[in-house]
Amino acid sequence: MNLALNVFVILFIAFPSAALAASIVINEQYPSERDALLQLRDSLNSSANLHMNWTGPPCTNNQSRWYGIDCWNWHVVEVVLDEIQLTGSLPPGFPQNITFLVKLSLRKNFLFGSLPNLTNLQYLDYVFLSENYFTGEIPSDYTQLSKLTTLELQQNQLSGEIPPFDQQTLISFDVSSNHLQGQIPQTNILQGFSERSYQRNPGLCGSPLKNQCPSPPPPPPPPPLTVLSPPQPPTPMVLPPTPSILPPTLPPLPSLVSPIPSPQNKKRRSLRTWGLALIAASAGLVPFSLIFILLCYYKRVHREKAAEGQSSAGLAAEKKMSPSWGTTQDPERTVKLEFFENNIPVFDMDDLLRASAEILGKGKLGITYQASLESGLVVAVKRLKNTNGLSKNEFSQQMQLLGKIRHDNLARIISFYHHREEKLVIYEFVANSSNLFQLLHNKRGVGKVPLNWTTRLSIIKDVAKGLHFLHQCLPSDNVPHANLKSSNVLMQLNGQSYHSKLTDFGYFPLLPSQKSSGKLAIARTPEFHQGRKLTHKADVYCFGILVLEIITGKIASEMTSGAEVSKEDLSEWVRMKVVNDSWPAEILDEEIVCAREWHDEMLKLTELALECADSVPEKRPKMSEVLTRIQEIEQTN
Repeated sequence: MNLALNVFVILFIAFPSAALAASIVINEQYPSERDALLQLRDSLNSSANLHMNWTGPPCTNNQSRWYGIDCWNWHVVEVVLDEIQLTGSLPPGFPQNITFLVKLSLRKNFLFGSLPNLTNLQYLDYVFLSENYFTGEIPSDYTQLSKLTTLELQQNQLSGEIPPFDQQTLISFDVSSNHLQGQIPQTNILQGFSERSYQRNPGLCGSPLKNQCPSPPPPPPPPPLTVLSPPQPPTPMVLPPTPSILPPTLPPLPSLVSPIPSPQNKKRRSLRTWGLALIAASAGLVPFSLIFILLCYYKRVHREKAAEGQSSAGLAAEKKMSPSWGTTQDPERTVKLEFFENNIPVFDMDDLLRASAEILGKGKLGITYQASLESGLVVAVKRLKNTNGLSKNEFSQQMQLLGKIRHDNLARIISFYHHREEKLVIYEFVANSSNLFQLLHNKRGVGKVPLNWTTRLSIIKDVAKGLHFLHQCLPSDNVPHANLKSSNVLMQLNGQSYHSKLTDFGYFPLLPSQKSSGKLAIARTPEFHQGRKLTHKADVYCFGILVLEIITGKIASEMTSGAEVSKEDLSEWVRMKVVNDSWPAEILDEEIVCAREWHDEMLKLTELALECADSVPEKRPKMSEVLTRIQEIEQTN
């Protein structure tokens, strides 16, 4: 032992570089870096099978056998995990312990939650986090990365303002296609990037964008100057008699003033006199105040009882509330609505009952209302039916799971309410929207604005994104959506384009039996009629039928053949039209059949839809494969 130590000391004195190399060999593994990567591996799902690839030490000298990892001098310096379907939120603290990190690239995945904390990573040059689902603000600490040259955050769901980046090293910057707002900071670096770096952020303003920020309101005018008149000599003040106002227990007024009259004493005496008068008046008003408070309380209680009994009182108009609606003795009663986001204004059941309500739609699962609260907030409220057999724990557990899901193509659930005879689900209200069924099938003919192929392809891709994300977030659910159909695809008009959001998802576990699930879209699947166990492949089947509905323009539940209505399935109708791999144009909707330059794209998607609607569930592709093929078809053309 001593001999080895002496050799190392001699090496350090004679050959410092050799000693340094020896010390590196001794410390070939850096546990904190390896632990950070293993925590990332265990927190996320991916298609790269990281559990098989990331074993042993991450670095061996200047090389790594780990997928996506690059090393230098035994340290991890690059983490590149692009397009491997990483799903989930980054673990807390990642990648702060990888202190020599130079490049972090997680592009084109399904990551959500906050952006990673990059504090103290002073060697970091490249950060690529684009095309994910990150939310929240851009951390201000990113402005302290002294060697940062590239920052790409485009196509996420970031909000807030842009921090004042001013690193002279920054040569590439992109935050487009987010929800950022406010004025672009006037730093030399940020002003040097083009408009493309900031576009498609409706709330952003200022140079280099063309839309200017609104000018601040002018300051209020100064108050007018008051010209003071010359001081006048004080005049004696004659006090009114006070014995009838003051209580008899107060001391007589002469004992409160000085016996020597003077201007100052008179002023002090008048202030004290008025103070006593105000005290006496306040004491006289106390009984009146109590009476006023009691009247207000009685009026409020009376109004609340009237609101519960009137048929026109908001949501109570459609169905009379149960007698036990407001009883506090019921152990299953949820006292207040539970919200999943802190920034949502809090309201309670009384606010919903007093809200003006308008029926948006009636479905087999229940009625959906547009509720306009007195506070100005508008929400969508779904009143579920045929779910009275659910316990509070069963219902709450599923709603808690659904309430945490955040995706741009899924309607956000805000809150829920559980009672033995009443179950409500409160959604975000999507303004300026309709559903896909109405856009495809309503008012065909003169005056209808047709859906061109580019719009239809965008809808198909949006639906695939939302459904794939749902499958990733609810892997334990047999059928994560279970009710995918055109009437459950909300279409929000943004300018000249549509944005799609899926709704009515996640209710399959709430139904008491598979027989009751006949109300859902999965009742169309062959396995449902065969009495087989339903899996996530039932969602894939419904997606295939939906794509065929978009391409053919035909209603999935009713196929027409001439003047007669046929009972055949939409997928079988398309298969009958396809003979010897010949794809007739007659299967295409009349609104898109003339777009011949897109026929190849339409027919490839038709073929994919038929694979999804295969009668054998095991032959249907997974949604991850479906989404990848749709993106490939789009890019090819």
